[in-house]
Amino acid sequence: MRYMYAALLLHSAAQSIDEANVKKVLTAAGVKADEARVKALVAALSEVKIDEALKAAQAAPVAVAAPAAPAAGKKEEKKPEDDKKKEEEALAGLGALFG
Repeated sequence: MRYMYAALLLHSAAQSIDEANVKKVLTAAGVKADEARVKALVAALSEVKIDEALKAAQAAPVAVAAPAAPAAGKKEEKKPEDDKKKEEEALAGLGALFG
């Protein structure tokens, strides 16, 4: 991720994303730059239009897991009688264990 952050920082500063600049950013951040990763990053980003990629990423919907809301007008309510019956059945089963 550090390498991508360096590339994004260079892009936002309107600097060219080349090996020397990426290394400078990483070194300034206190990160030891890996030559192979820097070369791979520069090669991968050479054909990418970063502005368009960022706009596409912002426009993409993000799925967030949310609890399902009950349908309007259809509320299920637990009946106290049902809970009482289940509790009695459970207690009866426990009583059978102890004789």
